[in-house]
Amino acid sequence: MPEPVLGILTLYLNDAKQLEERSVYRRMIIEGRKLGLDVFVFTPMDVNAAKEQIHAMVFDPASGKWSRKWRSFPHMIYDRCRIQRSSRFEQLLRFRSRYNHLTFLNRPLRNKWTIHQTFSQKTRFRQHMPETLLYQSSSDLLRMLKTSPVVYVKPVNGTGGRGILRIERLKEGQSLYDIQGRRQNRQIISPRKVTLSKLEAIIRQWCAGGRFLVQQGIPLRLPGGRFHDYRMLVQKNGQGVWELTGMAGRVGAARSVTSNLHGGGHAVRAEVLLKEWLGSQEKADKAMKSAEKLGLEAAVFLEESFGTLCELALDLAIDRQGRIFVLEVNPKPAREVFARTGDAATYRTALIRPLEYALWVHKSKSAPAPAKAAEE
Repeated sequence: MPEPVLGILTLYLNDAKQLEERSVYRRMIIEGRKLGLDVFVFTPMDVNAAKEQIHAMVFDPASGKWSRKWRSFPHMIYDRCRIQRSSRFEQLLRFRSRYNHLTFLNRPLRNKWTIHQTFSQKTRFRQHMPETLLYQSSSDLLRMLKTSPVVYVKPVNGTGGRGILRIERLKEGQSLYDIQGRRQNRQIISPRKVTLSKLEAIIRQWCAGGRFLVQQGIPLRLPGGRFHDYRMLVQKNGQGVWELTGMAGRVGAARSVTSNLHGGGHAVRAEVLLKEWLGSQEKADKAMKSAEKLGLEAAVFLEESFGTLCELALDLAIDRQGRIFVLEVNPKPAREVFARTGDAATYRTALIRPLEYALWVHKSKSAPAPAKAAEE
């Protein structure tokens, strides 16, 4: 029986064909070979539809070098493509549409607003969702500021902390607001105090030409002044069952309103940060168990709602009382947060689980259908 083949579908970062996550893919190719899985990397640009072949990127562990080879379409596709504003992303959309019949380990999720609305349909998840509105006018902002002293404005399709503003209502009667955030290029916007009318004008300009959410802020500022949250990774295992792979704390850079590692944040083991935040090991353990249950149930629900998934990252806020809020869901998660905490075992598991799941998918598809019982 020929060795099963997995194609990792990604996008070039630019027209010079610079590849994102190259070191991750190299490791996955090496680990795949140990498992009996042939892994290569490709982008929609590398597909020759007429030949029905792919000019794939392959890595040779013996020489330690990457090269190009013409390959047939793989048995399975692991889609790692994140949203970007480019012609490359348009090519991706055409690829997904044209080759929709192929076996994908995962399908795209919708935008943050649609995911929020989907979660909010179920009582089980509604209690874990920060109050959120789709920004259409200043009245949405004002409505949120009346009920929440801290409000976040974030793009519907943003990633990596880009384009997020944090607004804090200052002392009653002053009509002053503290505003800070990150531009689309991740540049930090230093805090400044503005009046309500100035704030409304800033937000109107900020949200022009795009779709943005206005979201209740959860108190996440550590004693040192930095913001933090938790990244949870749930993945399907080699039996096709959802499992918790790991959870890590993320502490933002100084003056940053987000905790993203790409924005200068650093990673901490979740149990260490939670114990410090909640005040006891018992409370930290309880929050970890509740978060795991929530993450696994959320993965099952989102898969039922949007189609096949193999992994999900949930960005969680946990307040001082241990209440858990889902800030964001990412179906194309990075996993370096575990490497950054020094948890090499969890990092390796995070890399290998999609490979083990791919083998399970291939075996399930290849297995002969069970014989029907003879009718009496």
